[in-house]
Amino acid sequence: MARKMEIGRREFMLTTAGAVAAGLGPACTWGASAQEIEEAAAQVGRLPRRKLGGGPREVSVLVGSATWASAPVEAAIRCGVNFWHKAEDWGSSVPQAILKNRDAHYCQVCVDRVRGNHETGQIDEEAHYRLVKRTVKQSGLRYFDDMQFHFGYHNVAELKTNRGFVRAFERLKKERLVRHLCLSQHHYDGNARVPAGQNAREILSAVVEDGVYEHAQFFYSYGEGEEMNGFLALARRKGFGTIAMKTTRGAGRLTRDAKLMKDFPAGTTPHHALARWLTTRTQLDAAVIQINSLREFVDTYSGAGKTMRAADAEAIRRMTAYANREVCRLCNQCASHCPHSVPIADILRYERYARDYGEGYRARLLYARLDRQADSCIVCGECLPHCPQGLEIPEKLAATHRILS
Repeated sequence: MARKMEIGRREFMLTTAGAVAAGLGPACTWGASAQEIEEAAAQVGRLPRRKLGGGPREVSVLVGSATWASAPVEAAIRCGVNFWHKAEDWGSSVPQAILKNRDAHYCQVCVDRVRGNHETGQIDEEAHYRLVKRTVKQSGLRYFDDMQFHFGYHNVAELKTNRGFVRAFERLKKERLVRHLCLSQHHYDGNARVPAGQNAREILSAVVEDGVYEHAQFFYSYGEGEEMNGFLALARRKGFGTIAMKTTRGAGRLTRDAKLMKDFPAGTTPHHALARWLTTRTQLDAAVIQINSLREFVDTYSGAGKTMRAADAEAIRRMTAYANREVCRLCNQCASHCPHSVPIADILRYERYARDYGEGYRARLLYARLDRQADSCIVCGECLPHCPQGLEIPEKLAATHRILS
């Protein structure tokens, strides 16, 4: 069932990246005044920094993203956020504060496979090389600090035998257009579209041992199993940098549940407790948390690097219990058991965008491009015994289809 969507000019303008590319970047504060931005930054204060892996670079323990609106970006800069995920999304509208103090910021470019999506696309040295050259020129940044292989490898064998992305990086590095090599890694075990796919931990462990990449981003939030914690310990021993992504795991929807929030521990919030936990109770070097407003920035980033209190610990306990029964961990263990190859993890990842990140429009665009949507589920139940959380997957798919279709 092919369902593709072309983005027209109006739709393009409505997306964050589209608005930035159209010139609404640093000058537009999305309703916040300069005074409000300064006040927000003062409430958060200066963020602590930590070494990224075994290298000399120090990054803010919570990093920033070019997908944020302009006001929280400007506040984050004032608070010392110095690593920027998906900097290519700024297009030609990089914040002036970064351009004027370029060497104080680490700007990352994410590079995808070509001629397909993250499952079916190809690694193409020349295409990756040309894309980054073009993007550097468009941005005005002069260079990207980090070149990230977006979504990562399908399996360990691909990492070892297909060095096209690495070669593209090496060419760009010689031209002083990039400096560091990194990747974000998704799970591919059990994915019907990815023969011999493996899980993120297996691939990341091989990446660390391979020694070519310097750091990685990966799914990590409260309720993670011992496998990913074991990887973090390995990365720390080897001097490999770690940045958590997809960290909220249901926190966004939880805040809109009046019944749950009525009895939530006093003196904290889900996002504030999450920030404290990520930056003080894990072995992570840094983490990125999606921010949709200046208020969310203050609520979340004011917890960075601060010791967990009893209220925060209880909040994380409740959030974990909620997420374990409500929110897919995106482990992909159920996928190979679906007789119709429904891309369960992708669909429920887009559910997160809509329900937790406030990115409903982006989620609908991505969902529309799937070649098989949630209504392909025949409710056979074959997936159910293989979900480590015991989620009612067919019900979740149906609910997500109602939201995103």
